[in-house]
Amino acid sequence: MERSAGECWVVGVDVGGSGVRVGVAPAGWPGGPAGVRTVELATAARVSAGAGGLEAGALLGRLLPALDGLAAGLPDGARIGAVAVGAAGMALLGRDLADRLPGPLARATGARRLVLAGDAITAYAGALGTAAGVVVAGGTGLVAIGHRPGGGWHRADGWGQLLGDCGSGGWLGRAGLEAALRQQDGRNGGSPVLLAAAERRYGPVTGLPAALQPRPDRAALLAAFAPDVAAAAGAGCPVAAGLVGRAGEEIAASATAAAGAAGLREPLLALTGDLFRLDQVQRATLRALAVRLPAARLRAPDGPPLLGALRLAAAAASAAPTASGFPWPLDPPLLDLLDLPADGP
Repeated sequence: MERSAGECWVVGVDVGGSGVRVGVAPAGWPGGPAGVRTVELATAARVSAGAGGLEAGALLGRLLPALDGLAAGLPDGARIGAVAVGAAGMALLGRDLADRLPGPLARATGARRLVLAGDAITAYAGALGTAAGVVVAGGTGLVAIGHRPGGGWHRADGWGQLLGDCGSGGWLGRAGLEAALRQQDGRNGGSPVLLAAAERRYGPVTGLPAALQPRPDRAALLAAFAPDVAAAAGAGCPVAAGLVGRAGEEIAASATAAAGAAGLREPLLALTGDLFRLDQVQRATLRALAVRLPAARLRAPDGPPLLGALRLAAAAASAAPTASGFPWPLDPPLLDLLDLPADGP
């Protein structure tokens, strides 16, 4: 897309554990969900991670056609001023994205600025905007992040499926499947309810290791069982109820750690992500927060991480030539603002 002097629009991209979501909006839009045009590249658009981190080639292969489709629907003469990409694992495994996204995105959109952000940042910007507080983003993974003006970003957890994301959908789904396998073996801690649920979803549980281990999207597949665990808890399964309670404790611990690191004693707090659509998980989290962080002021999130990506892009499009006008603290690789040359790098 060639640059022109027409109306400035911005692009937001949310790369999560279950798919890729893309949105466009006028740079001067009010900053809420209304007026945003979106497209979702569902399960087939999961982006795997290799030795260099999240694979830019796989993301671009899915993203560029979606951008072309969205651009075709823009008003005549419209131009893209900035693109913001928020990705799960950006802070830990984002090297390939940082190296390879700028050139193709600049050439495809004509944008002069690119924001690269971890999913914690886009979740925060989508939930609380620029306000000080704590956001817990729960889906396949889980991260809590705190922020106050002049204090930077303060993360808790978000260490990925193997080393953390405690209380997340992937964590809860894996714990539920472990209880199913314990029941299969006759070991302590098993649940016949969870065994039956696992077999309904995945087939014979003896085939689970071979089905899950080779899959690059296994975290998402594990997270798919979290609703079954929550439903079993709601139906009175004591093992499932215990797992959901532990998830709530882990989530509250991460929120408390992020608030403490940010120096927030009475933080504004938002819970965002599909995990908190599970009533049992949300209730367990609120019970644990009432004990661990009783002074927190709970607020419904403004919108999802895609809204946060669009807010970041709109700020980048309107900020001064230097990063000093950007309303969130830059902290690469968690949050980085790049100027792109006119002809793309």
